[in-house]
Amino acid sequence: MRDVPSGGLTPSQAAVVHRLHRDGASSTTVLALAEGVRSQSMTATLNALDALGLIERTPDPEDGRRHVITLSPAGRTRALADKQDRSAWLGRELDRRFTADELATINEALALLQRLGD
Repeated sequence: MRDVPSGGLTPSQAAVVHRLHRDGASSTTVLALAEGVRSQSMTATLNALDALGLIERTPDPEDGRRHVITLSPAGRTRALADKQDRSAWLGRELDRRFTADELATINEALALLQRLGD
């Protein structure tokens, strides 16, 4: 996807913000596994997000060696804004690239996929 808004974050940073927004609190290890990266790489991503004020780290009550990672209020605001930006981008691109008939076909296909998911 070209020119998809990322809010100035790297793709890996944006993915972590999105995952924390969607799934809630997590740990470095769980985030690394979910994103398919090593814990050291995830630590670097989290350090960058922390420096931007987008996450909060609190000691894990069950294991003092670990931290629970959550979005900060600024992180939640950023995640919502990024989601709105991506939705607006997608709407513009659909309108720009497809005819009315093609958009109707896409809507029909989405309805079928939704039915499959149900």
